[in-house]
Amino acid sequence: MSMRKLPQAEISARPGLRTEVMPSALNRWNPEVHAAAAEDTDNSISILDVIGQDFWGEGVTSKRIAAALRSIGKQDVVVNVNSPGGDYFEGLAIYNMLRDHPAKVTVKVLGIAASAASVIAMAGDEVQIARAGFLMIHNTWVVAMGDRHQLRDVADWLEPFDAMAVDIYAARTGIAPKDLGKMLDRETWIGGSDAVEQGFADSLLASDEVSTKAKNEMGRQVSAAHKLDALLARAGASRSERRELVAALKGGMPGAVPTGMQDAAVIAEVESLLASIRSI
Repeated sequence: MSMRKLPQAEISARPGLRTEVMPSALNRWNPEVHAAAAEDTDNSISILDVIGQDFWGEGVTSKRIAAALRSIGKQDVVVNVNSPGGDYFEGLAIYNMLRDHPAKVTVKVLGIAASAASVIAMAGDEVQIARAGFLMIHNTWVVAMGDRHQLRDVADWLEPFDAMAVDIYAARTGIAPKDLGKMLDRETWIGGSDAVEQGFADSLLASDEVSTKAKNEMGRQVSAAHKLDALLARAGASRSERRELVAALKGGMPGAVPTGMQDAAVIAEVESLLASIRSI
């Protein structure tokens, strides 16, 4: 159980709604940021991708974190985070697991902990953040469809989740809930030093604990694929259309984008795909 008095998060995902990674978080996320030391030690967990499973079978899920915690047992655990967020409800589930872990939990924000990932970070008994790192907090962000009555109902249903996020941040920081609510309303990015000053983190990471040296050639490709998916979602493409178009661009297999293909080239391809979608 957490050494801090952190609230338990209530989880009740709603059928027909889905959460998406915010484009602003994807634009700031560098997937090549990781711990300088070996990440897969016996008592460490890496959260270095979007939260929740995407349609390539990638991403950080509560099932994966639960398995890692079972393997670690009643030992202290280090959680390395560099994530643009994603599925808010998966994030709440992971937060609960870390909050309930029977030994000390140290969270290290290596790059960014945005959206759902920022909630996960709050579960640490100790939170450390890179000087160049960021937390991002905002109101619950979902994709929904329907008439005005259905959308009003969705908005009302979301309010308790925003209040829950405020409770979690307030328990960590001591900031007044009213002030936190305003920070969520305007989507607030909090740099490393400010995160420590405001109580979101306890200390800054030493610079030699973070590396931006690419471990493989997949980092930019993964980031570009997620950006592509976000653009298609904003253009109104269905999940099945997005899956088909992204797979076509990637050559039908995850990681099949030609080596050296830059984000600008990917975006050019996306614009062509978006034009096709709008003409349907």
